[in-house]
Amino acid sequence: MARKSNAETAANPGRLKQIALTYKMTRKADPKVGLIVAGVGIVTFGVFLAIGFLIDHPVYLGILGFLVAFLAMAIVFGRRAERAAFGQMEGQPGAAAAVLDNVGRGWTTTPAVAMNKSQDIVHRAVGKAGVVLIAEGNPNRVKPLLANEKRKLARIMPDVPVHDFIVGNGEGEVPLKKLRTTLLKLPRVLAGPQITQVNDKLRAMGDLMSNMPLPKGPMPKGMRMPRGGKMR
Repeated sequence: MARKSNAETAANPGRLKQIALTYKMTRKADPKVGLIVAGVGIVTFGVFLAIGFLIDHPVYLGILGFLVAFLAMAIVFGRRAERAAFGQMEGQPGAAAAVLDNVGRGWTTTPAVAMNKSQDIVHRAVGKAGVVLIAEGNPNRVKPLLANEKRKLARIMPDVPVHDFIVGNGEGEVPLKKLRTTLLKLPRVLAGPQITQVNDKLRAMGDLMSNMPLPKGPMPKGMRMPRGGKMR
């Protein structure tokens, strides 16, 4: 019991410090966040307290109002903090991969399964909706990357649904802040064992990072790579 109490005591300052840091970061992008969150709490508490006086139960409704006000403040702050974070990440390379890592349980994400010289990137996520390809970069350049990845997937798993999205604010694109919601709204067609099978096949197929050559020195002139992939 003593160890558990000490652990909880040590964890609380860490949580408070994290909340304070999140607030500071959010305030940089959203200067009015403090006023808005406080306003939501005051209005919510005031409404419950007023109802309490009307029905002659101010103490009961006051306590309930305080709890509901705290919950409302936490929800509003969380949403505005998330929006501020997306605003800071938007346009940064790899931003979509960061969002995919926080989609939720049941999803397996693999960043940078395809990339070109212009650093346009395609990420992959696997879940109950099937396989989802998410592209970042110039729409005209990433479309061939997406098409190539879809052809690969069609060869090894023709019966698995494949969805593809391009992250951006243009027509037909998905804004970064709506990417997670878009994925969660996809129809669920695969069960747990099927998802495992899909992930096993994809690991066997490999990806950009595992297949990328890492030369340790210059290759001698005239040396060729045999079909088997091993140098002799």
